[in-house]
Amino acid sequence: MNMNKKANDGDRCEVFCYDEQKVKRVQENVKKETFAPLSTMFKALADETRLKIAFALTTEQELCVCDVAHIIGSSTATASHHLRQLKQAGVAKSRKDGKWVFYSLQNPHIAAFIQYSFTQQKTSV
Repeated sequence: MNMNKKANDGDRCEVFCYDEQKVKRVQENVKKETFAPLSTMFKALADETRLKIAFALTTEQELCVCDVAHIIGSSTATASHHLRQLKQAGVAKSRKDGKWVFYSLQNPHIAAFIQYSFTQQKTSV
């Protein structure tokens, strides 16, 4: 028995070797993509409150800031702050109607992603 084995040795290869063709193919695919916008979106959704808001926006076509504040149990200022961050990250969009500001998800793909993620979470538990 090797007592010098580290706890994370099962997380990496014991011998360094790679598939050169596969690596080149994947590297080319990676070079073709733009990651910053998607990374920004995931960062915005990584906050639990903003994820709750995004989830709420999957269940209704649009919600005003006051609706969102009540849903998440916060002030309208806090709700507005989170909604603004979702908008800046490209997750949500807004429209003003008189004295109210309504938010909705930027596109149906975001709603599908969020709903799929929750479905997967429930089935994997």
